[in-house]
Amino acid sequence: MTPEELVDEVCPKVRDLGWAFYFVPETLAQGEALGLDGFRFYFLGRGGVLGDVEPGVVASAFGYFNPSLVADMWTSGSKIVAPRDAGRAYVQCAADHGRARLGDIEDLDRFCAAADAVVEAADPVGLALYAAAAAEPLADDPPARAMQLVALLREFRGSAHLIAVRAVGLDALTAHAVNRPGDLAMFGWDDGAVPEITDDHRARWAEAERLTDQMAVAAYSTLDPAGRLAFATGIDAIEAALTNPA
Repeated sequence: MTPEELVDEVCPKVRDLGWAFYFVPETLAQGEALGLDGFRFYFLGRGGVLGDVEPGVVASAFGYFNPSLVADMWTSGSKIVAPRDAGRAYVQCAADHGRARLGDIEDLDRFCAAADAVVEAADPVGLALYAAAAAEPLADDPPARAMQLVALLREFRGSAHLIAVRAVGLDALTAHAVNRPGDLAMFGWDDGAVPEITDDHRARWAEAERLTDQMAVAAYSTLDPAGRLAFATGIDAIEAALTNPA
């Protein structure tokens, strides 16, 4: 398996699994304990690693959300909980979810070693949300650390993707309308804001995906064949554990 083949195989799984803890009952309960509803805990938790910044900074790092929605969630939530505290609580929620769901996976330490190596190799320049998330300490036990690493590598590719989107001349709303048109309302956009999507937009988005994979490959190339196998088999086991009923 080449690094390119590894990225093709594992990055979609990292994307889909990295947010597995966001809205589970235990995470929602932790948000409620802090005084935040689930949506506000999402914004404060995921973005809180950036610190006590202006809403526009969070909107820039998140990319696809309507900035007015980000401003509303961030401003109201920050009056209840300091963003950095919420961010650290969210990192802990990832650890808790890993302990609850991944404890029966064999050789999970090998996956963690491989994922740690990718994180170490991932260049954070220009990737503000990823850099902030990567600065947070991770748990030592493999189940907790594995979930945190999957969430972190999701931020890596997501941050890289926003750079690629801008590099090909797309704005975030247009890119989102190409890729996930059914989710625009959930991200705060009304029908009147959505542009008419053309073949040129679709071609640019495809080029952005290629550039994103290229940036990801540079980090995943740090793994030797044994490391690639450990990552691929580990993410498959994590996928099975997270998607099958507990």
